[in-house]
Parts: sequence; C-alpha cells; structure tokens
Amino acid sequence: MVCPLVNVLSPDVETDNEFEKALLADVIPTSDIGVTFDDIGALESVKDTLKELIMLPLQGPELFSKSQLTKPCKGIILFGPPGTGKTMLAKAVATEAGANFINISMSTISSKWFGEGEKCIKAVFSLASKIAPSIIFVDEVDSMLGRRENPEEHQAMCRLKNEFMLNWDGLRTKDTERVLVLAATNRPFDLDEAVIRRLPRRLMVNLPDAPNRAKILKVILAKEDLVQDVDLESVASMTDRYSGSDLKNLCASAAYRPIRDILEKEKKDFVERNFLLKNRGVKL
Repeated sequence: MVCPLVNVLSPDVETDNEFEKALLADVIPTSDIGVTFDDIGALESVKDTLKELIMLPLQGPELFSKSQLTKPCKGIILFGPPGTGKTMLAKAVATEAGANFINISMSTISSKWFGEGEKCIKAVFSLASKIAPSIIFVDEVDSMLGRRENPEEHQAMCRLKNEFMLNWDGLRTKDTERVLVLAATNRPFDLDEAVIRRLPRRLMVNLPDAPNRAKILKVILAKEDLVQDVDLESVASMTDRYSGSDLKNLCASAAYRPIRDILEKEKKDFVERNFLLKNRGVKL
C-alpha cells in the first residue's frame, strides 16, 4: 500500500560535521516549501511524469524493489526556456512527495565554502541521506556541472565536479536510499556528458500554448478581484511565446494600472486646486 509521507525537518538534526550544520540553513522542510502542483497552472504531462518518477518511489519503495528495471531513478533534469516553471515544479514535487528540499548552486557553494568545495559537496549528500526522503535540487546545473573540456577551467572546479559525480554514483548504488538529484537548466547542451549520463530521465518544460496560458492566468488571478468582462482566453491568445513568468509580470503590470490612475487623478486634482487658489489670490 502506498501511503503519503509526512516529513518535518527538525532543526536539531544531529551532526558533528561543520559543513552539514552550515547546510541546514539551506534545507527547506516539506511544511515550509509552500508550493504544490495546484499552484502550477499547466504542464500536466510533466507533473504526471514527476509523480510517477519521484512521488511513487518515495512513498512506496517496496513496489519498485522487485525488479532491476523498476529501480527508482536517482537523477532527473528539467530543461527548457527561462521562466517556464522548472523551479516551481521542483518545489511542488518535494511538497507532494513529503521530501526535504536542498537547493544548491555554484554561487552558494563557492560563496560559503571557498576553497573547500569538495567537503561541501560530500556534506550535501551525507546530510541528504540523514534527512531522507530528500531532493537535492541543482538550479542552473550547467554553471556548476558544465563541460570539462575547457582548458582554462580552474583545477578546483574540476575537482568539485568530480567530487559531485563521485558522491552521486554512491547514491545511485544504494537502491533503498530515498535521495534524488533533480536538476534544472536553460542550456542542456552545455552539460558535461558524464553528467547527462547520470540524468537518465530528461523532461522538457516548454513555453505554454494558448490553452495552457489561459490555465496559468487563471491560477495567477485566482485570488484577485477582476471586472466581469475580463476575457482570459483572449489574453492567452494574444500572448504567444510568453512564459509563465512573463504572464505573471503582465498581470502585475495590469494590477498597477488602477494605482497609477489614482495617483494621476490625485496629481491632477492637486494642480487644479492650486491653480484655483492662486487665481483667488490665496498664498500657498
């Protein structure tokens, strides 16, 4: 029987590793992620695939341990244009699966542990194992695990990539380990070939078509007060090539319009009032 997981990360996770302790601040417990699949107004096929690849193995691991062919996937990549909801999908699947969410990137690692990247990478995987079920999310993975053929690349960066893949391989050999590496990128062709091999499931998150843009608009505007004659289908048809992020910015811009109108009216009233007072000889 598949049962939903309830997992709340305790702030008192026992660890003597200074790098793990520092990483705890970047761990988002299930209850604090605040994003579900209902908050994503499209991408139904991608959501269904993520449920199958991530949620079911985490919630019912015994169902997937009977065959070599159904072993849980340890590496998934979401790729596609910017603003299409890849990060939201990653957070939503962590929420729905009851998994802790560890968000790492090249910038956070280099800024926190300059010169000690290998130890940090090792701590990421060891901590993820301790707080399992967990998802290690690598946003903009191409900046961290890009091609190693660049002769100008610093040796420290090469060691960092090798350490990441070494620990990743250790994770992949443990069938019962409920830890997953979920990556996202706008530039999949810049990834190192060894990294691509470790990401056997690749899901494209593309720009939405008109019907899906309408769904996204309905989610964005669900809690807003709209005039009755707003036609979201028409807006969706006029926003070809818009991403979900673009649509949200469009709605935000529209929401500011009444505020601008009020400010313009107040400014106009102020000018007219001053003009009348001056004509009457009133000193301002």
